[in-house]
Amino acid sequence: MLFMSTIEKLKLHNFRCYDSAALQDLQKGLIVLWGANGVGKTNILEALSLLAPGRGLRTARMGDIQNNSLTDPWAVSALLRMDYGDEVRIGTGLDPNSRQGSEKRTVRINGKTVRSQANLSKHLACVWLTPQMDRLFIDSSRERRKFLDRLVFTFDPGHSGRVIRYENALSQRSKLLREGKGEDVWLSALEKQMAETGVAIAAARIEYAQRLMAACKASDDTSFPRARFSVKGCVEEWLGADDTPALQVEDRFKEALKQSRPRDALTGGALEGPHKSDLAVVYDAKNIAADQCSTGEQKALLIGIILAHSRLIKAERGSAPILLLDEVVAHLDESRRAALYEILHDLGAQCWLTGTEKGLFSGIGGDAQFFDVADIKGV
Repeated sequence: MLFMSTIEKLKLHNFRCYDSAALQDLQKGLIVLWGANGVGKTNILEALSLLAPGRGLRTARMGDIQNNSLTDPWAVSALLRMDYGDEVRIGTGLDPNSRQGSEKRTVRINGKTVRSQANLSKHLACVWLTPQMDRLFIDSSRERRKFLDRLVFTFDPGHSGRVIRYENALSQRSKLLREGKGEDVWLSALEKQMAETGVAIAAARIEYAQRLMAACKASDDTSFPRARFSVKGCVEEWLGADDTPALQVEDRFKEALKQSRPRDALTGGALEGPHKSDLAVVYDAKNIAADQCSTGEQKALLIGIILAHSRLIKAERGSAPILLLDEVVAHLDESRRAALYEILHDLGAQCWLTGTEKGLFSGIGGDAQFFDVADIKGV
């Protein structure tokens, strides 16, 4: 069970451009970080994103986050106020006991070290949108899979583990085929694991895409275009064929993997599977594929998807996740900015926005917190 939360205090230590910094007395609602490029706005959002499982909104190597002028390992901590009233203290950072160059990360909850990042998902859910994601619809299918899996994970914490297990089995199978050392029993065991986890991954993606599309259709907002979704791939196609049972699809996938061994030994990877799937997005009102839309339409579609995802979480969990919106309003006209602020107010989530000019946020009104990032002092 995931309980929604509000961040009341955030502390950074040796994190990128910050040696030590804190934001306190944070409230639910809109929080604006403004200042010139390079002052450290996105670094704060990245720190927040690392308080949820995963590698954060930049997917950076843990060592790259370290403030290079300081030797103590970086750390981020926060005081959360849960919806049921309790306080929870969470923190994460580079493991101080790991060897130099290690990517090992430590996680603490209420002062106790926990074994897995997944424990963070019990206390905090984050959804983010960054300028780098503006290319989502024209980028590689890999980026869209990662995007979709991140959304699925919000509802199904076990999804990430299945993806990791699938990728590990795929990697081991590829190595055996490449080296010509794979006995049939070893390959069959790996292909069995790939089939079981792969079908579960595909089913979770299909189910989530259908729920997200329903959330888009249910919205009364017309400021951001509605999208249609489908997950394209052989396993997804097999699952959708006359409601074929999952076990039958697993058997078909195992046989396909076995038959493709000679080709896969030459090309690497596997010819078919959920690692090849893609998220297809269509601008519903115009019936145009997202990658054929204008840059402005693509941006609006992406914002609409993130908002629909947040509404879906709120509908199922009672409150929305924390939103991290980096430079989202910079390329929106005044009417769309005003519409976005109204939607965010209605969501009732804690939403962090960044921008280079305070004037971009004049339409928010007086019930938001504003921070000039240049004035954030070390503590």
